[in-house]
Amino acid sequence: MTTFTQRHDDRGTFYSEMKLQFCQCNMLSNLNLSELLRLTSDTAIEDYYERGISFTFLAEHNYAILLSRLSFRFHKMPKANDHITIATWEEKPEALQLTRAYEIKAEDGTPLVSGSSSWLVVDYTSHRIIRTKDFTLRPEPIRKEVHDCMAPGKIAIPENIAECGSRPICWSDIDANGHMNNSRYGAFAIDCLPEAYQRKNFTDFRMNYSHEAKKGDTITMFAAFDDDAKKITVVGKHEKSTCFESELYY
Repeated sequence: MTTFTQRHDDRGTFYSEMKLQFCQCNMLSNLNLSELLRLTSDTAIEDYYERGISFTFLAEHNYAILLSRLSFRFHKMPKANDHITIATWEEKPEALQLTRAYEIKAEDGTPLVSGSSSWLVVDYTSHRIIRTKDFTLRPEPIRKEVHDCMAPGKIAIPENIAECGSRPICWSDIDANGHMNNSRYGAFAIDCLPEAYQRKNFTDFRMNYSHEAKKGDTITMFAAFDDDAKKITVVGKHEKSTCFESELYY
């Protein structure tokens, strides 16, 4: 029987080993985008938990940490039954955003996915943004590395973007923060596309979170396809607010 472990090294990197299950993957046996977002987010949460900073601990100190932007590069798409290791670590924060890096590798050390993300520290009750220098529940990290992925930055929205579907926010989409879990947006972004684009071999994925979606809301997706740049842009909107913006490269 294979034993999977979790650990920190002396540089503050947190490692989580796991096997990818059949239900986490799509029709092509590739890891679903929503599962990638869930696994990386959960690994970040577990990193904090193992350092004594649980969701409950944060709430007791009137903090919540919300994912703001992310970027992933796919060197080789993880597949069902793969044994993988997700490594994550905090890096030197920006004035208003925490930063975190990811590396996913196969059992033999082959790089699969590289990623970078930014997170907002907010007041748990009001969701007012708190400056990162005022978040003092752990020593501020100073580590900073170059990452083999696009920067998690602003996403330009094409003029020719067109409506391509909508879906309601349901009970199982909501997490303990009271709004749709960040991982679910990956499913919303990919599911609205024509199947020919869903089957592309993606090289990069970026997503920005703009406005929280809650139970009972309906998100309408808009997409633009740039075959010359090999890029798909997907935007999700609720009423007049943009919930998320994303890019898929192939």
